[in-house]
Amino acid sequence: MTDLAVRPMALRRPDLSATRLRRRYAAERRFRFYGILAVAVAAGMLGLLLGSILYKGYSAFYRTEIALPVNFDPAVIDPAGTRDPAVIAAADYAKIARDSLNARFPDVSSRADRRALSQLLAAGTDLRLRAIAMKNPAIIGTTATVELAASDDVDMLMKGRISRAVGEADRTLTDKQLAWMDELEADGLVAYSLNTTFFTAGDSREPEEAGVLGAFIGSILTMLVTLALAFPLAVATAVYLEEFAPKNRWTDLIEVNINNLAAVPSIVFGLLGLAIFLGFFGLPRSAPVVGGLVLALMTLPTIIIATRASLKAVPPSIREAAYGVGASSLQVVTHHVVPLALPGILTGTIIGMARALGETAPLLMIGMVAFIVDVPKGFTDAATVLPVQVYLWADSPERGFVEKTSGAIIVLLVTLILMNGIAVFLRRRFERRW
Repeated sequence: MTDLAVRPMALRRPDLSATRLRRRYAAERRFRFYGILAVAVAAGMLGLLLGSILYKGYSAFYRTEIALPVNFDPAVIDPAGTRDPAVIAAADYAKIARDSLNARFPDVSSRADRRALSQLLAAGTDLRLRAIAMKNPAIIGTTATVELAASDDVDMLMKGRISRAVGEADRTLTDKQLAWMDELEADGLVAYSLNTTFFTAGDSREPEEAGVLGAFIGSILTMLVTLALAFPLAVATAVYLEEFAPKNRWTDLIEVNINNLAAVPSIVFGLLGLAIFLGFFGLPRSAPVVGGLVLALMTLPTIIIATRASLKAVPPSIREAAYGVGASSLQVVTHHVVPLALPGILTGTIIGMARALGETAPLLMIGMVAFIVDVPKGFTDAATVLPVQVYLWADSPERGFVEKTSGAIIVLLVTLILMNGIAVFLRRRFERRW
């Protein structure tokens, strides 16, 4: 009687176990699927962002040029024939450019049409012709074919950024200007070349003359100041707190404040720099040295926290073995602990430097948002940085600055990738396994 009562329960147990096992496997498969889906969505969004930046910014790396026979008229450049560099530099090269276009289109006679015709060339055409004449005075009195940069609107048209389908009232180029460009293109006088100006010039009000060199040099100088101040101070602070400082209420207070400073909004550091470095010490506004000081204050907590974590990760057996052979506390730290923790220290440093390189808000507070044309030559010269340059160009109304903005973002991303690549190389170079 007992066997008959128990047997049905025994027969049902395998079915219940199999059902629960199937449910558990199904839950694991769902969890794995959700994880893969989350990674795919994140990768897709990242790819969409990078694709959008590349699509908008790749055209910034080349430009449209118009090849024109230019008559370097001695009556305009050097009437007396003295070949004096001062006289050659002061000549009206804008007139020479206009005359070249007028000679190519002799049917254009009215003043308004000639003005519209001259707008096909970039604003810096006269500077290009002057540089040619200054470099080679023998060209004066001859006619040479020169490839001149097209204006911003023409450049956008030839790159397909301005639609021909819209009405003339909704375009920045007139129908006559479109016809002139079509004629030049049909004659093979329109070409595309690497936009070296984008890499060799500073900022400009004209999109076709604007470049990132000034902002890039400003970023490099600012990062050098930041690294020179933040790295040794942060490492020394972390080593002291982790290896030598007594554990009491004061060191606990310092640790809490360091952790809190890592979460402080970056603009607060900009206000501190404005009040202390500019207001109290009177340092030059919009200078890399001031930007480096502000970013060093912002980066210190990040490097300190990462360095302390790296020091804690060193096995205690390393310290005990060093003490066992008679090493002092300083020798243990400098000869064994810090070298073994160096890969983690470098990782924390590059994270802090990458954050500093991408910061804009604190630098706006110390005046690095100013319009800077010249490339900085020193730590006290007026400068800007790449994130601020992106901010300035994104706020500009000209259509040409859209591609310049995306192009500057690409340069910034490449710089970050190179920084991370250097950090990975150094980490592998100093990494030790135990």
